[in-house]
Amino acid sequence: MKILTVIGARPQFIKAAAVSKEINQHREVEEVIIHTGQHFDKNMSAIFFEEMGIPKPKYQLDIHSLSHGAMTGRMMEEIEKIALLESPDFLMVFGDTNSTLAAALAAKKLKIKVIHVEAGLRSFNMDMPEEINRILTDRISDLLFCPTESAIENLKNEGFDNFNVLISNCGDVMEDAALQFSEIAEKKSQIRKEIHLKDEYILCTIHRAENTDDIKKLRSIVAAINEINEEVQVILPVHPRTKKIFDQNEIKIEASVIEPVGYLDMLELIKNSKIIMTDSGGLQKEAFFFDKFCITLREETEWVELVKNGYNKISGSDKAKIINAYHYFKAEKFIKRHNFYGGGNASKRILMELKKLK
Repeated sequence: MKILTVIGARPQFIKAAAVSKEINQHREVEEVIIHTGQHFDKNMSAIFFEEMGIPKPKYQLDIHSLSHGAMTGRMMEEIEKIALLESPDFLMVFGDTNSTLAAALAAKKLKIKVIHVEAGLRSFNMDMPEEINRILTDRISDLLFCPTESAIENLKNEGFDNFNVLISNCGDVMEDAALQFSEIAEKKSQIRKEIHLKDEYILCTIHRAENTDDIKKLRSIVAAINEINEEVQVILPVHPRTKKIFDQNEIKIEASVIEPVGYLDMLELIKNSKIIMTDSGGLQKEAFFFDKFCITLREETEWVELVKNGYNKISGSDKAKIINAYHYFKAEKFIKRHNFYGGGNASKRILMELKKLK
């Protein structure tokens, strides 16, 4: 069995690491990795392969810094060439990026079966490019591996029971990776010493276009961060694009701004933080994996189970809501009463399902 795996953005490296580790234990399964180059910063790309032991990509496309249409089209063109050359049994994609949709479209038109890992997620916000990518990818995929029961329900509500597809709740491969690499991070990471962290701090990330491209929203989020930082240290690993927008608009942020960090350093920052503030999808889950409350700087989330059960509060960009959520969580004790994401066995379940098909 040959699987062509396509990755391009930071969260996909993490997911691919967990699945690749499982694949490499099965000699009858060959994996060929394509890296589209969608994330090209050293700390957000190459370092992941070094840290996490992902086999180096056989193909490096170096496609980035283009419009959505141009990027997706270029990726489709190059992935199609590789798929014709490699003749895989399956093409596997993760999540909801332009790389995900481009690869799925290219494979489907070549009649190659498409595996979508992290299928069925919905924010119900069609203004998000990620929402468009995930909906279209789900619709043309043959094997839909969902991370949660709510994702399964989303697909059922959209009529997927009537389609000739395999739908499986395999759990979340990001939990696999978090558990696998947590101990390594504890031994190898020196990030807390390097940036002179205080005993208590909040970890914050901002990168989604809905926040960074709306300067009013961005200023409101930063105003909340600055006020919270007066009480407790806020650490902000800044996305290169976000930093550029800060500079262009003279937005002064009082948090401890640091360069982007690798996965092992990020795990250490999460594990030792007090609260997480983020507009990232993946970091909301990672907060939960390591028993941290999360304030989500968006108007909605795909991880509805975290909100329903009190582990996550949606604040959007509203300064008052952000600060109120901070004050609420700082007085709460985190008690994990649920296991939503499979307990670290998602990759095994995916491989088991694939081997049944050969």
